[in-house]
Formats: sequence, structure tokens, C-alpha cells
Amino acid sequence: MPARPGRWRRWRWVVAAVVVLTVTATAALALAYPSVAATTCPRCYGLVPVRGGLYAEPDLSDADRRRLVEVYRDASRRVDDFYQGRKSDPTVLACLTSDCYRRIGGGGERGIAIRNRALMLSPRGISPEIAAHELSHVEFHARLGSRRDEVPQWFDEGLAVLVSDDRRYLAPPTAPDRCRDTAPGPLPETLADWLRAAGADEQVYARAACRVHRWVVAHGGRAAVLDLVDQLRRGESFAALVDD
Repeated sequence: MPARPGRWRRWRWVVAAVVVLTVTATAALALAYPSVAATTCPRCYGLVPVRGGLYAEPDLSDADRRRLVEVYRDASRRVDDFYQGRKSDPTVLACLTSDCYRRIGGGGERGIAIRNRALMLSPRGISPEIAAHELSHVEFHARLGSRRDEVPQWFDEGLAVLVSDDRRYLAPPTAPDRCRDTAPGPLPETLADWLRAAGADEQVYARAACRVHRWVVAHGGRAAVLDLVDQLRRGESFAALVDD
């Protein structure tokens, strides 16, 4: 039986309203959270695939393309080696110009992890250490799932320094003690407190890395982190498992 004209007109209005609401919501998201929108649709922000989930500006030189691929491969290897494989497969947006990084919502940071599914690298962040640092955040968060908020920011950041093997904040693995900064005292628990502390003194990364490194060594090495994740997911509290 053919649909009645009046009913069809009503459905057209419903469909039109849904389309308008969807477009409006998408535009609002792009304006309010450009980094989320950019990592969701890199092509919408003028980025093109380089390989796999790695995106960058178009018209890269062959040298720049090789550099990005090498950085991505090295950073991925560091995270893979530490965790003995990865559960996350994030989208990576890499900008070689400041204009590109601003366009996708970046600020003054070298790089940033977006939730547990993506990361962005600024022109100053195109290095294996920075890329691995952000990949570590994404991998750790993916493994923690809903227990992410149980872990204080200092541990997350110190672990990312350890995973990335960032020699600015840790001595080489062959050193008798990898700690470069052993200042006592509490470290920032929340992201907001961490950003303020790091803005005032970047060596807070070294103090956090030292704390995490010594905890890992005292608890049997890298496997201690995987065990920590398992216990947190079973409902244990971070404070009961890790002494600050």
C-alpha cells in the first residue's frame, strides 16, 4: 500500500531535523574540541595518511616522510618492547609546521595524547622519545580502561619517561642509578597540578621518572607494571599497591 503524502512529508521533516542536528553537533565539536575532531577525521583538517594510522601534512619531501616513518617505527618499538606487545592502535597526527599544529588544536606542548585512541605531535615533538612518551600514555590508558582515574598523574608521566627511555630525565640503562633527580616530597596527583608543576620546572619529569623507575626495579622489572594494571582492574587501590 503506498505511503500517504502527509506521512511522507512528516518523515522528510524528521530526517531533515536529524541531519541539521548532526551537522550542528559536529560543527560545535570541531569548534570546542578541534583536537578531538582532528583525530577523528584527519583528512577534514588537511592531513593525509603516511603509513598505517600515521597522518601528516600533504606534499612532504621524501626526507621528511622518511623521518616521520623512522620516528614512528622507533617509538612504536619502544612501547612494544616495554609492554611485550600493544593493545592500543592510536591515530597519530604529526605536524611539521606550527600552522598545522595550531589548526588541529595543538598548543605549546611538544605532543599530547588524546584520550586512549590518538596522539598529536608538534614540530618540536617529532622525535622517538616524545612520540613514545605519548604512545605510552595511550597504551597505559587502554590497558587500564575505566580504572584510569585511579592512577595519579605523576606515575603516568614517570612511566611514560621510562617507556620512552628519555635521556633528558633518566640516565642510560647501564648507569648504576638511572635517577637524575631524587628530590623528595610529593608529586602532582592531578593533570591540572602536573601541568602547573611542569610549566614551572620541567625537571618534575625527572623526579617522577626516578620514582617510577625505582618502584619498577624493586618489584621485578617491567612485568610489575602489567601486574599493577591487572590488580587495578580487579579493584585494588593504587595507594595500596604503590608507595609514593
